[in-house]
Amino acid sequence: MPVIEAKEVVKDFGSMRALDSVSLEVRKGDFFGFFGPNGAGKTTLLRVMTGQLQPTSGSVTVLGTDASEEPLKVKELVGIVPEVESPPTYLTGYEYLYFVGKVRRLGDLDDRIDKWLSFFDLESKKGIICKDLSKGMRQKLMIASAFMHDPQLVFLDEPFINLDPVYQKILREYLQGYVSSGGTVFMCSHILEISERLCNRLAIVDAGRVVAEGEKDDLVRQGEGLEEFFLRSIGGGNRREHS
Repeated sequence: MPVIEAKEVVKDFGSMRALDSVSLEVRKGDFFGFFGPNGAGKTTLLRVMTGQLQPTSGSVTVLGTDASEEPLKVKELVGIVPEVESPPTYLTGYEYLYFVGKVRRLGDLDDRIDKWLSFFDLESKKGIICKDLSKGMRQKLMIASAFMHDPQLVFLDEPFINLDPVYQKILREYLQGYVSSGGTVFMCSHILEISERLCNRLAIVDAGRVVAEGEKDDLVRQGEGLEEFFLRSIGGGNRREHS
C-alpha cells in the first residue's frame, strides 16, 4: 500500500481550478519532491493531503487514512512544516514546543524539546517570544515541531527557504538520515539544487496538472540537472520568450 495515494484530485476556488485531476503515489522510504512554478498548486495539494483543505472531488489516502474523512487522524500521524513560518507570536520558543508536545501527548517532553533546541542551536533563544525571533529561527521551530513525535511521514513546504547555508546543510543531512532509517518525505521546494541531492522520486505540476512524475533518474536526462528538467517540463524557455 502506498504511504500517500492521490486519485484524480480536483480543487476549485470559485471559478479558479487550482488542482486539475492530480494523481500520484508516494511509497514508504521515498524522498518525493513536488515542484512547480508559483501558483501551480503545490501548497494546495499539500494542504489537501494533510486534511487542511477538502478537495472538490477525488480522494487522498495518507498512511491508510482518508484525509477528507479523518483529517485530525492524518494530522496526528504526520509531521507538517507549512510554507510560512508561523509559531504563535506570543509564546516563547520553548513554550511553543511544549504546547505542541502537550497537544500530541508526548512523554519525555523536556528531553524532546532539549534535543531540538540543541540541534538547531536555540538554547539561548528559548525564552524569547516568537515575534522577536528571526524568520530563520521561527523556521527552525516549525521543523522541530514537525519531528518531535517521530512521525513516519513528513510534509515539508519550502523547509530550506529561511535557513542559512550552514543549517541548510544540517537539515539536508538530517533528512537523508531520516529517510535512510525508514521515514518518508513529501517536499515542495523551489531550491532545486538541494532538492536534486535529496529526492529519489518527483513530480512536476504546472497550472494544477501533473506534467511529469516518476523516478528522478528515469526523468532527468544524462548530462541534465533537475533545474534543466524542470524548465523543460514547464516550457520555461517559451515562457521567457513570450513574457
